[in-house]
This record gives sequence, C-alpha cells and structure tokens, in this order.
Amino acid sequence: MVGAYARPVENHSVPHSTPRTAAFFDLDKTVIAKSSTLTFSKSFYQGGLINRRAALRTAYTQFVFLVGGADHGQMERMREYLSALCRGWDVAQVKEIVAETLHDLIDPIIYDEAAALIEEHHAAGRDVVIVSTSGAEVVEPIGELLGADRVVATRMVVGGDGRFTGEVEYYAYGPTKAQAVRELAASEGYDLDRCYAYSDSATDVPMLEAVGHPYAVNPDRALRREAAARGWPVLSFTRPVPLKQRLPSLSMPSRPVLAAAALTAAAATAGLVWYSTRRRTARESLARIQRI
Repeated sequence: MVGAYARPVENHSVPHSTPRTAAFFDLDKTVIAKSSTLTFSKSFYQGGLINRRAALRTAYTQFVFLVGGADHGQMERMREYLSALCRGWDVAQVKEIVAETLHDLIDPIIYDEAAALIEEHHAAGRDVVIVSTSGAEVVEPIGELLGADRVVATRMVVGGDGRFTGEVEYYAYGPTKAQAVRELAASEGYDLDRCYAYSDSATDVPMLEAVGHPYAVNPDRALRREAAARGWPVLSFTRPVPLKQRLPSLSMPSRPVLAAAALTAAAATAGLVWYSTRRRTARESLARIQRI
C-alpha cells in the first residue's frame, strides 16, 4: 500500500545506519486554515466542473467545517458527496486548475507556525509527511509547496478516458492513516517512538497514537478531551500569513508560469526563501513546544 499511496514529493531514501525519524502532519486546519479540497470549489466552478448550486453547497460545507470541525458521520457524508460530485471530471483539467490557482488560494492560508515547524523538523533531519483525507490531486501540489518529502492522500479511481469514475480507490482516513504511518515506518526505517504527529481532529487519534510525540493542533472538542486525558500537548496555530506578506519584495510568477511550473521550480524557490528568512520563527516555535 505504501508504494501505491505514499507518494514521494522529493525522495530522500538512502541507507542509514541509525533509525530515521519523521514528522506526520494532517493538512486541513493543521497546516492550512481551511479544507484543502473545498478551498478550490470556486476555481472548479469557474472551470465548469461544478454548477452554482454545488459551489454554494461546498461553501456552506466549508463554513460548517471551519466552525465545528467534522466528526466521523460528517466526514462520511462529505466523502460520499465529493465522490459523487467529481464523477466524470477530467483529471488533467483538475490538475491544471489546481496548478493555476495554487498560490492564490493556498499561500494565504498556510499557518506560519506550521511552516516554521516543518522547517525545524527538516533542520533536525526528519522527513516531513503530509497525511490527508483530501484528494491526491489537491494534496500533492500543496505538499510540494510546503516542502514535504512524502504525501499520503485519498485517491479516486480514474477510468480509461482519464476521468474520475466516482469510486474511491484508497481512503486516507482514521485507522487507514495510522496504517499508512506504520507501513511507511517499516519501509523507510522510521523509529515511531521518536517520530512526531500533528492533527486537529479526533478522527486522527489512531495516527497520533502511532508515534512517540503526538500533538493536538487547534483541536476539535473531542480531540481536546482526548489530549487532556492522555497528556498530549495542545498547540494553537493562529497566524495564516501569505508569502507575499512575509516577503513583500518577492515577485511571484505569472499564472501561465505557475501552471507550467507550480510543482517544480516555483515551489522549490518558495521553500528555499522560507527557510533562509524565517529560521528565527522556527526556533521560537520549537522553543514553545519544548516548554510544554
């Protein structure tokens, strides 16, 4: 399963004489302030993939998700709705829309605290793995933008015509996330007792249980209770700051350039700039965690 679904964004797999470590991050409301899939609903509407009614429904779903999070039942209903919604979508068109709008939509909602932690984990020699229930066509380019080493995400079945059939091939949710973490640990040599995991949702308790250093980030009520009972640290991420605001002098490429290179040069350049200019923020974030 790992070979099929844990896609390397930038593969650093080399022989190691000592156990390796990793930091596993949920994406929505942990690294970014909204639902990654629902954030693109307006772009999908403008691209003709969904109608106005569907766009309004996804906007409402985003609002509910932001206000109260999503329990198991809500996540299942969301999965069924989105699976039916994307049936017949051209996969190449979806990827093109995501590439064209990635920076406009995702840059402004990346938590500064999460970006700093990602940098700090990399500086400590740990792999960074994004483990998200959202679809791979959305999560993989976001993972590259964030500088992640690997991505585990939900995958839909693609027919011979290059369109989604509406069926789910692999659902990265709940216990399945924990299974992916354990399988990655086995294949990559991670020492899970020394690994880290971050999530906002009680549905990710199995993933948090799988590592030695679990953290609840902006937790929903159920996860907050669970964290209190287990003595897990609770982090509050509150500063979504876009790249342009962090670095006013940074000149972002035009949309045609982003469409052609969002998954390569632009993402790599942004990651290097983040790392070189925000070490202080990273050190402060890690210091706050160590004091917990």
